[in-house]
Amino acid sequence: MELREYYHIIRRRWWLPVALVAIVALAWLLTQRPWQPRPPIYTTSLSFSVGIRPERAGDGEENYYVALTSEYLIDDLAEVVRGSEFAAAVSERLAARGIAVPAGPIQGSTQTGELHRILQVAITWGDPDELAAIADAVIATLQEESARFMPRLFAQNAAAYLVHRGGIGEVGPGLRERLDLPLRLVLALLAGAALCFLWHYLDPNVRDRAELEAMGLDVLGEIPPIQRTKKVNPKSKIPKRL
Repeated sequence: MELREYYHIIRRRWWLPVALVAIVALAWLLTQRPWQPRPPIYTTSLSFSVGIRPERAGDGEENYYVALTSEYLIDDLAEVVRGSEFAAAVSERLAARGIAVPAGPIQGSTQTGELHRILQVAITWGDPDELAAIADAVIATLQEESARFMPRLFAQNAAAYLVHRGGIGEVGPGLRERLDLPLRLVLALLAGAALCFLWHYLDPNVRDRAELEAMGLDVLGEIPPIQRTKKVNPKSKIPKRL
């Protein structure tokens, strides 16, 4: 099938992809409402050095296993910070300061990661003052209550130290949010084109001689399509009297 035939198939039912694009655009506008201002979102980041103190200084083999254990400890502690128990402990500290923040939102707004044996904690929140209080509570919980979540290691020589605290900044729209509508429209357009081809495949009607010749039939004649002509007012043909 040539590209010209693809063009004719889509042109014959051009309204189908256009209607899908219009429906998707209208649904996106009704759900997202971009004309309404969105509340700002703020973020901050914390970096912690987590490790175990060696019992004897200068022992190379022991230092190697201490470093290896510290690396595993960071991985386990990252899962602890993402858990509900840690969020509940942070919520308790905030409640002691008169700030009521449930554990669920704290857990949902906290992300952790590891970079060069450094535990990184990123927190996003809608209020910058509450975000600073949540960051303080996370720092205090990690430094003072880590043994509550990992008693076997932190009860002995393990410790968590804050090595960096980032500032509070406003989060702008991400790349995914900016490309959301264009991607939806492109997918709707492709889906409409696919429906055009599916409709053409299931359509039993024969529309031109090329389709008959493709079926192995000889075409003796073809009636050209009727061309619409401009209607002429019969009164305009009567000559005016002089």
